[in-house]
Amino acid sequence: MGTMSEGRLLMNMSLPMMISMLVQAMYNIVDSIFVSRISENALTAVSLAFPMQTLLIAVGAGTGVGVNSLLSKSLGEKNYDRANKTAMNGIFLYIISYLVSAVVGIFSVHPFYASQIKNAPVEIMDMGVQYLTIVMVASFGLYAQFIFERLLQATGRTVFTMISQMVGAIINIILDPILIFGYFGLPKMGVAGAAIATVIGQIIAGCIGLIYNVKKNHDITLSFKGFRPDGHIIGTIYKVGIPSIIMQSIGSVMTYGMNLILVGLSATAAAVFGVYFKLQSFFFMPVFGLNNGLIPIVAYNYGAKKKKRMIRTIKWALLVAFCFMLFGFIVFETVPGMLLLLFDASENMLAIGIPALRKIAVHFLIAWFCIVAGSVFQAVGNGMYSLYVSVARQLVVLLPVAYILSKIGGLDAIWWSFPIAELMSCAISSICLMLTYKKVIAPLPDDEEA
Repeated sequence: MGTMSEGRLLMNMSLPMMISMLVQAMYNIVDSIFVSRISENALTAVSLAFPMQTLLIAVGAGTGVGVNSLLSKSLGEKNYDRANKTAMNGIFLYIISYLVSAVVGIFSVHPFYASQIKNAPVEIMDMGVQYLTIVMVASFGLYAQFIFERLLQATGRTVFTMISQMVGAIINIILDPILIFGYFGLPKMGVAGAAIATVIGQIIAGCIGLIYNVKKNHDITLSFKGFRPDGHIIGTIYKVGIPSIIMQSIGSVMTYGMNLILVGLSATAAAVFGVYFKLQSFFFMPVFGLNNGLIPIVAYNYGAKKKKRMIRTIKWALLVAFCFMLFGFIVFETVPGMLLLLFDASENMLAIGIPALRKIAVHFLIAWFCIVAGSVFQAVGNGMYSLYVSVARQLVVLLPVAYILSKIGGLDAIWWSFPIAELMSCAISSICLMLTYKKVIAPLPDDEEA
């Protein structure tokens, strides 16, 4: 962490997560491709479920940040008793989170869809409720996957995390056509089959994560014998985790708001928006994986007062992130029609989707900087900067601008709200990064003096 060349270290730390996130992105795309073969209404129904699914992921990932933070700290202090208690309290919190999600899945899915769909076909409502109810009621697999993978990450066993994620995603991809279209003598389940394939993949990934923790993770011991929830540990987990949950939940609010705006104009536009989110993940997810490697390197060298290594690592991350996003921009600008045809796009969907993808993709040329800057804020303990930028981008600018553009220029104009919001995000990120450099990084001694 303190001696290896920065570029090599960054890739060594990031590559396993980048690969696993690429597989996750591929699963997201393939899953929607199979659903689109049912009908465009099916694709719209599944796309409208995205805000609630994002909320599940926000709770799981955010809680995991808190568990990771306390568990890593405990292991660093050689406090193995607290490390074990942190792991078990983390599992307890995920069980509670699942129970809440299941209750919400039983009672709130229908009102959730009804709030988004007014003049759309009833078929969209029926398929959407069916899909999302299964995903939420059986979300114990998702939560199991989160906690057991986070325990492996906290103890440095990221390769096992990569394996569990990849196996879960591959099983999902295999089961999708079998359950959706009824191959090998199984009944044709439609969108319900897609949901069942998703939860089976999550359950298997969670089981693999559990097995790796029991068999390979010797830094912690998992046992509910004599277990009692520890209020202090739970409070510490959520002290770190709640800001992360809030920050990721903002994406859920944004997609819900965009769905309301788009469905009011065209149900097909909501499907295009859903397809965009699946496609963009193929370029954004590796950058997020890169950030998972960047944060500990910058944090370590910040603690070691190695200013030059911090700066060089950040520059490497900016370069790699830019390359990914530039490639994504080129793909979206040159072959948007081919991308949409992967989802069996109708003529109407192509007419809406081709200009939409080209306009939205402009923000790729800016987003790489904002994403890396957010990771730098987290690495040096200024995580609230990331929250401010995220709130400003998605809630203060993106949704109001999208609404205004929908009234002024209709559907064709809405998509420009993404580049506009990203420009604002870039401006705020730049100011926060300059403040971070001036107040945190610049005062550090040069590496030779540390």
